[in-house]
Amino acid sequence: MYDAGTPPLASRGTEAYRSERSLFAGDTGSFPLELRQALVRLLRGPYIDGTADAQLWNTILTHRASLQQYLSEVFLLLTVDPERKIALLAPAEIDAVHTQPIVARKPLRREETLLALRLRMLLDRHAGTGTDVTVTRSGAREILAEHRQPGAVDDKRLDEQTDASLARLLALKLLVPTEVPGEYRVSNALALALPFDSIDQIPAYLEALDNAPDGGEAPVQDDTAEESAE
Repeated sequence: MYDAGTPPLASRGTEAYRSERSLFAGDTGSFPLELRQALVRLLRGPYIDGTADAQLWNTILTHRASLQQYLSEVFLLLTVDPERKIALLAPAEIDAVHTQPIVARKPLRREETLLALRLRMLLDRHAGTGTDVTVTRSGAREILAEHRQPGAVDDKRLDEQTDASLARLLALKLLVPTEVPGEYRVSNALALALPFDSIDQIPAYLEALDNAPDGGEAPVQDDTAEESAE
């Protein structure tokens, strides 16, 4: 069993130690298989949901220090929320070139962020209740209707914006389909993708978005990857 308290890249990396963990021809790594698999899952993103994969979650918690040691070599930070059971990667802030291993994602558009922020508020209000937060397509449409630009009356455009916003949040796995058609579960990862010190800060962002030009990019960007984990 791998010793979580001993850095895997330290002096223990003797030929015998590496040979014991060799997984393929030319393998010079020192991580055991399950730890390498955890790294791959983290790098693929967009996040790890501990409620969906308990074994992977336990691996991340047990070897968190070793994972961070490796990730630091490529300017990445491992963020773990034990209460929500969510783990994800974020680029470290460093003022130097060639330090962004994660390709920059385009920011959420106005309607996408409006919907995400409102769902973020619902997520916080349900914290500790043990129940999932869900939203339907009609519920998402009502949220966006409340934040329409003054004078906007095009219902077809509202429908298109609703579907596009849901599709983007689904692609980021911030929304997860349920067994009920047209109903989605709000992922706990949304709290990390849109971090706030206090839920009371969100209304100010909503007001700023209400005053933003239609179709413009929102001031809040998502830090999750576009690709989903297997």
